[in-house]
Amino acid sequence: MSSSIVETIDVNAPVADSWALWSDVTQWPTFLSHVHRVDPVDARTFTWWLSLPGADKAFTAELTEVVAEDRIAWHTTAGVRHAGVVTFHRLSDTTSRVALQIEYEPQGFVEYLGALTNLDKTLANYDLGQFKRRVEETAAARIRP
Repeated sequence: MSSSIVETIDVNAPVADSWALWSDVTQWPTFLSHVHRVDPVDARTFTWWLSLPGADKAFTAELTEVVAEDRIAWHTTAGVRHAGVVTFHRLSDTTSRVALQIEYEPQGFVEYLGALTNLDKTLANYDLGQFKRRVEETAAARIRP
């Protein structure tokens, strides 16, 4: 059974600010609630350490496409079966839309339950809200006198 997550969020910040936060892998644990840490292996490969209800996991993912201020795509090379893409859309000079799409293979009871009850989508939506908050705080601080 494969599971898909597709979520979007509008951010009161320019695309450049949304891109800057998401493209910095060291910042992922600050807005992705289940990501404990991310260790770069090289410029395109990272090991993600996850804390999930009922299980801690690690997997290695490789960036498959990086287009500045447009998209970041990845797939796993070890650990779990997981792939995704985040796209960044300019709505105006001061607003952007971030779209997240993830495909994964649930493993174990907790992940199957999360996929069946849409808890995985709820978590993704929560994380996008955390991302929005961080980007908007950064953008607001930059324009304050």
